[in-house]
Amino acid sequence: MLLSGGMDSCVCAALAARDHEVAAVHCSYGQRTEERERQSFLAICRHLNIRDTLLVRNEALRAIGGSALTEEGIAVPTAESLGHGIPVTYVPFRNAHFLAVAVSWAEVLGAEKVYIGAVEPDSSGYPDCRPAYYDAFNAVVEAGTKEGKIRIVTPLIAMRKAEIVRLGLELGAPFDLTWSCYSHEDRACGVCDSCVLRLRAFAAAGVSDPIPYAPR
Repeated sequence: MLLSGGMDSCVCAALAARDHEVAAVHCSYGQRTEERERQSFLAICRHLNIRDTLLVRNEALRAIGGSALTEEGIAVPTAESLGHGIPVTYVPFRNAHFLAVAVSWAEVLGAEKVYIGAVEPDSSGYPDCRPAYYDAFNAVVEAGTKEGKIRIVTPLIAMRKAEIVRLGLELGAPFDLTWSCYSHEDRACGVCDSCVLRLRAFAAAGVSDPIPYAPR
């Protein structure tokens, strides 16, 4: 399970833990909320009783830059200020780095599935969250691993965010332990694209978001 510590990956982890014995990997990459996301990963794993964990740090993505999440000179925009197109919070080809780690570990463990909580609807429009991307990546995994049996699975990819919240509530996913904010580590900003999408999802599901937000 690729577990970032965010809302979607937490629900995906709860789903995986319901059906399988899970090993969870967390990839930090010098993002603004790196420490807070790591804390969420560890707390979610404890809650879901996931004992086999791996924490890795990717130095390349911050060195490459080009994203508001990894480059201090690029401000994290508010959701209101975003125009059309891929936002500056996109980290270039990030999920390929994460999936490569997860597939490598899966091969060592003998695991046949790699879960990732990628979502296409109600998302920021990142190109590495599209179904076609995972279809293509699965072809690479099949060709490039010893037995070619590992599959990347994306059970949430077609779901709306409110549906993900409802599913998480059914599964008992610990939303209070998750973190989605792009810029703050103490109280979520409430105005970045990730926070706004999250708040809208909880509102649409008719429940309150349990994490703390900065006053507006």
